[in-house]
Amino acid sequence: MLLFQDGSTHRWIGALDHDLDLVVTLDDATGAIYSAILVEEEGTASSFLGLVETIAAHGLFRAFYTDRGSHYFHTPKAGGKVDKSKPTQVGRALAQLGITHIPSYSPEARGRMERVFGTLQSRLPPELRLAEIATVEAANRYLKEQFVPDYNARFAVPAAEEGSAFIPYAGRPLDDILCIQESRQVGRDNCVNWNGLALQIPPQRHRHHYVRATVRVHQYPDGRLAIFDGPSCLARFDPDGKPIDVSRAA
Repeated sequence: MLLFQDGSTHRWIGALDHDLDLVVTLDDATGAIYSAILVEEEGTASSFLGLVETIAAHGLFRAFYTDRGSHYFHTPKAGGKVDKSKPTQVGRALAQLGITHIPSYSPEARGRMERVFGTLQSRLPPELRLAEIATVEAANRYLKEQFVPDYNARFAVPAAEEGSAFIPYAGRPLDDILCIQESRQVGRDNCVNWNGLALQIPPQRHRHHYVRATVRVHQYPDGRLAIFDGPSCLARFDPDGKPIDVSRAA
């Protein structure tokens, strides 16, 4: 079972004075949209948001087909073959989930997504205008609650074979896979430096400190952060680096 993901830049919300990117995750077999999210700029975070929404609602799928954008693949030579030996954050997450990531080299596949976006561009902006929607947050609620269900009822078609190829997901929280992950060495002050933020590891019952140890930092699509030692979450933080109670957030 194959899913597409792509983004389109357009003046989706007429009340705003700038374009936005609409990132769509689409079923190849039926043409149904599983996720449609408006963001300021398409990238790693928006790809993760679409994947989380799709997998949480439907389960795991076999393959993921995307263009060769830099958040999807490392491509040494512009327009050339991708280097799968150097996975991006999206590629790493898909591998952890057992999903095959397929780069697009075919104009036909790109043409299919362009036709979908053509339909969306003709229908979504007028609907948002009629609904008097003027913010990204309100537009995303409208997409999820009304527009996408209506779109699928009108345009999706039955699959060639009956049944579902989705596999129920069972494992660690999706958020902790579909996020940016990087290793960091803990400093002498038992802090981890992350893009100028000093993230303090609080006292742990099983270990006095992590000075000079290597830990893993997660950055979630909404900007929150966490520090992990293997499968153990040591601390969580808001986007500004302020601690969040792990007992409530884990």
